[in-house]
Amino acid sequence: MNTLKFDVNWDYRCPFARIINEHIAVGLLNGADWEVDFIPFSLTEVHTEEGELSSWEDPSKADNLMAGQVGIVMQEMFPEVFLHFHQKIFSIRHDLGQDLRKQEVLEDAISQFGVDPRAVFDELENGWPLVRYRQAHENSVSEFSVFGVPTIFVNGKAAFVRLMKRADGNAQSSIDYIEKIVDQIANHSEINELKHTTIPH
Repeated sequence: MNTLKFDVNWDYRCPFARIINEHIAVGLLNGADWEVDFIPFSLTEVHTEEGELSSWEDPSKADNLMAGQVGIVMQEMFPEVFLHFHQKIFSIRHDLGQDLRKQEVLEDAISQFGVDPRAVFDELENGWPLVRYRQAHENSVSEFSVFGVPTIFVNGKAAFVRLMKRADGNAQSSIDYIEKIVDQIANHSEINELKHTTIPH
């Protein structure tokens, strides 16, 4: 069986991005034969009104972009802990309700994985994570008309996916969910949009 290759975007503020990214992380950590790139996306930029200063250039929005940049550094420089860190930051935001615009919150999370927070924030000061963040976001918009998270990219196609069920500790269930979604995007694009009118409880 060939390795399944696909990408997924993320912004730590979105609960639905949390669900998809969590399933993917669980799958990868439990032996799924996938090759995945995690692509940062900025909801701050998406919600910048036309005529306003871009969030990439607006100092008043710098804190909103901090967690994404930290994620980029962790993925690039500390890949051995990235999947665990990635899940942790989503949990800090959505389970604990902490503010990811506060540097001390991110520093505490980084330190839990044996990484020196100063090393990470030194990279932010160097500027390349913000450049990488902006490039990734703008490439997604220009190439695929991406408007939000989570979006999955496969075989030159991209689709926004809103999955309602979180990972439950059953790794095979997570793997099955993701492979079903990726197959739908890759091989059944004639179904452009499907949305249930009610949410089962």
